[in-house]
Amino acid sequence: MSSNFLTPPIGFGPGSQPLEAGDEKLDYMAMPQDMRAYAPRVPEVEGPLDDLAPALKLLHKVAEACASGARARFDISTLDAENSNLISETLGEGEVAAKVRGVPAIAAQESVFAGVWCLSGAGVRTIEVGPIPGCVTKDPFRPVRHPQLDAAPKAQGVINAPALLAELCHKSSNFDRDGALEVINLTLLPHTEEDLVWLDATLGEGAVTILSRGYGNCRITATALEHVWRVQFFNSMDTLILDTFEVTDVPEVALAAPEDLSDSGSRILKVLEAIA
Repeated sequence: MSSNFLTPPIGFGPGSQPLEAGDEKLDYMAMPQDMRAYAPRVPEVEGPLDDLAPALKLLHKVAEACASGARARFDISTLDAENSNLISETLGEGEVAAKVRGVPAIAAQESVFAGVWCLSGAGVRTIEVGPIPGCVTKDPFRPVRHPQLDAAPKAQGVINAPALLAELCHKSSNFDRDGALEVINLTLLPHTEEDLVWLDATLGEGAVTILSRGYGNCRITATALEHVWRVQFFNSMDTLILDTFEVTDVPEVALAAPEDLSDSGSRILKVLEAIA
């Protein structure tokens, strides 16, 4: 009797044949497993809600700012410990964090609500609503490590970096905010390790570093060359998979989209309803 044509053939495919001496077992790269996703946060509230009125009122204002899409800033330095804790528990920590070196130095942490940022530093405790905190865009290319440009010594092995530098300088000086995004993809271009070291020394380092955590990590570093950012993507095993320079105000991967802000407003209101 002929076999059913729907039954897969036996003896074919990986693992169907015994390995002989000297054969290598086919080993697949492990796939990423974890990805951050939004989960509603409803803090446990003990005691009368009247004592938490300042925090609840402020969170309502944050939700309204998100819904309107307007950039807003709220000082929380005057809140007592109980109200501060309620805000911290409600907002939590989201995917994007930024470090701004300056006077004062500021740490910005996005909450679980996209576009709602918690800023802290010497004399600074605020919540800011917007695609990215204003301190990030104020002066990101202010040199923390000064660029050397053509003064950087060229070690043996520096081959393609000078041409890449010339292209970046041209794109920087001709930056058009309304034009198409300019990207130089190092992953697809021939270069040596010495090229990367020379470019790093040549471009210097700006005042802002951003880390976006999601499906792997994205590290974004401002160079000391106007509008030029180094954007590096790592998979969940911390292997560099994409290395680029972007010529822009702020790389899009760090920004909260308008629809994200609108979403955050409605989510905050749902949490406040659950608390009440």
